[in-house]
Amino acid sequence: MSGHSKWHSIKHKKGAADAKRGKIFTRHANLITMATRDGGGDPNMNPTLRLTIENAKRENVPNANIERAIKRGSGELKDAEEIHEVIYEGYGQAGVAIMVVCLTDNKNRTLTNIRTVFNKKGGGLGTSGSVAYLFERRGVITLSINETSQKDDAELAAIDAGASDIFSEGNNIEIYTEPNQLTAINEKLEKAGYKADKAEVLFVPKNTIKIEDEITAKKILELMDAIEEDPDVSDVSGNFDISEELMQRIE
Repeated sequence: MSGHSKWHSIKHKKGAADAKRGKIFTRHANLITMATRDGGGDPNMNPTLRLTIENAKRENVPNANIERAIKRGSGELKDAEEIHEVIYEGYGQAGVAIMVVCLTDNKNRTLTNIRTVFNKKGGGLGTSGSVAYLFERRGVITLSINETSQKDDAELAAIDAGASDIFSEGNNIEIYTEPNQLTAINEKLEKAGYKADKAEVLFVPKNTIKIEDEITAKKILELMDAIEEDPDVSDVSGNFDISEELMQRIE
């Protein structure tokens, strides 16, 4: 399979405790707004909206926030600024390539903030196309399996549902799909009894750079964390791989 997204695995293990609640709510609201704008405000007729609402509810986004985001996307909130998806490309330590997806109502503000973070943390913002060719957008469904004996069954269910790749680490399973098949495969898994922790379209590296130096690994993770903290950032991906042993040493 193509390169595994190590950063998303690290984030999943760290859990929501490390995340700021306000940023979580804003991110989901923006995703719901964009899904509504692109496909309409009825979740029954708009599978992307249905999935974004499910993801929001998994992270305890209040119904009032969800309803407001739908109204914003449908144009019912006339004073609301339009949300745009903007993608930035950059570099970290050891030549690691980084993709940053932002949802923003002010592109100039976001560009300034992202460039500042890269510069402060020893990275650099690249030009359009400088690293995008190293990634591909894929649907990623994350499952947590409590019993190791159930992992084989879950993986078989994913294959039957149409998954293109599967990555397993510990009790976590990442199921990869084509972006336009994400919702359908996620719904098939739910019917089979497997409810996802997350189901989203992400940039996944085609290949990864193995990081073996502790100091370099720390700097890369600090850069990724700093980018994630920006309120306009929806997702960050990097083409690095840090072993579990090294992660334990630097945590």
